[in-house]
Amino acid sequence: MNIDSESIPGYHIIKEDESDYTSDQLSIHEIPRAARLVREYVHPKQIKFNSITLREPKKQEYKAWQNGKGPKPPRRAFVTILELPTAKTSEVLVNLNTSQVEEIKAINDVMPTLTLEDLDICERVCRADAGVIEACREIGITDMSKVFIDAWAIGIDERWGFETRLQQGLAYYRDSEFDNQYAKPLDFSVVVDTEREKVLSVDIRRVNGQRVPMPTESHNYLPEFISDHYNHDLLKPIEITQPKGVSFSMRGNEISWAGFSMHIGFNFREGIVLSDVRVFDQIQNRERKLFNRISVVEMVVPYGCPDGPHHKKHAFDVGEYGTGLMTNPLTLGCDCKGAIHYLDAIVSTGKGEAAVIKNAICIHEEDNGLLFKHTDYRDGKVVSARDRKLIISQIITAANYEYCFYHIFSLDGTYKLEMKLTGMLNTYVLHDSETAAPYGTEVAKRVTAHNHQHIFSLRIDPEIDGSNNTVVQSDAVASEEPVGSAGNKYGNGFYSKKTPLKTSAQAGVNYCHETSRTWDIINPNVQHPSAKKPVGYKIVSRESPPLLAKPGSVVYKRAGFARKTLWVTPYKDYELFPAGDYVCQSTGEDGHPQNGTMVDWAARDENIENTDLVCYLQFGLTHFPRAEDFPIMPGEAISIMLRASNFFDRNPALWVPPSELKGNSCDTSSRYAVFPKVAKAIDDAKCCGGAGASSKL
Repeated sequence: MNIDSESIPGYHIIKEDESDYTSDQLSIHEIPRAARLVREYVHPKQIKFNSITLREPKKQEYKAWQNGKGPKPPRRAFVTILELPTAKTSEVLVNLNTSQVEEIKAINDVMPTLTLEDLDICERVCRADAGVIEACREIGITDMSKVFIDAWAIGIDERWGFETRLQQGLAYYRDSEFDNQYAKPLDFSVVVDTEREKVLSVDIRRVNGQRVPMPTESHNYLPEFISDHYNHDLLKPIEITQPKGVSFSMRGNEISWAGFSMHIGFNFREGIVLSDVRVFDQIQNRERKLFNRISVVEMVVPYGCPDGPHHKKHAFDVGEYGTGLMTNPLTLGCDCKGAIHYLDAIVSTGKGEAAVIKNAICIHEEDNGLLFKHTDYRDGKVVSARDRKLIISQIITAANYEYCFYHIFSLDGTYKLEMKLTGMLNTYVLHDSETAAPYGTEVAKRVTAHNHQHIFSLRIDPEIDGSNNTVVQSDAVASEEPVGSAGNKYGNGFYSKKTPLKTSAQAGVNYCHETSRTWDIINPNVQHPSAKKPVGYKIVSRESPPLLAKPGSVVYKRAGFARKTLWVTPYKDYELFPAGDYVCQSTGEDGHPQNGTMVDWAARDENIENTDLVCYLQFGLTHFPRAEDFPIMPGEAISIMLRASNFFDRNPALWVPPSELKGNSCDTSSRYAVFPKVAKAIDDAKCCGGAGASSKL
């Protein structure tokens, strides 16, 4: 039985309109049309739609059309279906221009994404299951409406194979409506058969043979519980206004801002997809290509407690659930402030309908501090300009956690992805005889939050001034010449050691703090006129924790992409997801014939020099929970950045007008106001013919 999609918060069903832009998400008209064509093709089989999404055209076909050398690629839908009541999975390719099914292919030994409708099944069937009811009764809970189950992908459970789609459920309790369930974790978990809607196992953890009682203290954070503690007088309002409007313009899903142009797409799995990213170079008076495609293609959150059931907690939020499906409808003043432009997201339901997430993408500008400044200490002449950033964002709710995705462009040509983590800690109940250490922190009495990591994978398909690029590793190292030698007499020499990454096997590399390691994506065919170096963009990734799960572990196998900070592979159409196309219940074993991973791609050891390539950048944090993270976490931000490196002839932001103060420039009224002692000493030295100047400093 499918959950009616109208019951999913943030979704509503509409059935009109259509877009025909090649990279746009499927429209509310195209999704049900694709579903109808697939149903007719597979009749009389009964099916459920797992996903219906845009099948982007092959790169060369798209480029040929862009350059006027080929026809416009047809709109295609990529559809994943399940044959009811089994978990048999097939992929279907539908040509929406011709209304034809072009291809259908059965996929063996894989499990597709768990949708929000699938996840809702877990809580519903658990509340009615006799085993769950008995597990609750043993610890004094008789009102099952107060029991809540967070549904997670299960990873691997040795008791079951690929005969069914599985979920694990983590149990909590609420005393009253809106009570904080994460303050009252229960001592059992469940395993659920998604397709048969059946509880397979209730796994109870006992300590010294006894059940672990539920914590009883409430730790609520909502206004209805704690508004008496609010202090409204400490903070004064901040108003954000743009009286002349925003500086960006939209044409459909194409945005132009401060010389940047790009297309903003969206799909159920990756969420925001940026493509055709270009910049207008005012010095060279031409538009230049930067990136073909940018998206977050995977993330893994492995938990560090080896005891059951926590060893099964390693969520792949992109591949197992889809960041697009978990996207929030955003609200002005709460999620975004200022002059906002919103884009809706369109996803499919199990019935093959189109569901719209209103205001899923927020686009706005923010001040970004100083862009550049210099004060000439001799005459007090000051030039100062303010930076600004364009932010394209979405926020997802993944059970307990919120992840905020901010794609940021600034006036000096920089692109940055910032992730902000907030929401709720995943909690578990402690027995009075237990301690949380070393694998967690007791954030409240008898409530533990376990150590865990968040490792994100950003996929960059570059086109730095052309299709053929190379990645060069840069390490800051001291000169090899010994102190006192002719080449390094005083021993102070250091330089950037450049190492071209030549093959995909060689290009699986880690960040090195000792050498401030960065990587340059260069075009070796285009030289900078004065630097005499290839034009490029530099990858700056200083927040790159190593995967702490040991080699041979389940997580290490399943999250092979997280073993390295950077991977580089040659571009291949539809090779996108580094943990595999099908992540749910994957084993991570190398060489799966239908579900290749980053480890498999790198092992091909193909050429990546001066060719069409793709970079996978891993970054994140290792989270040792604090008491301050409970009952709701303050946001914690991490980021990765790509900066122009000998790409522009000079500072590309010189066109930005200097800041003004009361209608004038930021020049000081007197040079004495900036460096009075220095300026006066210089004057004194001049009037005295230079004598005694140093004594006056």
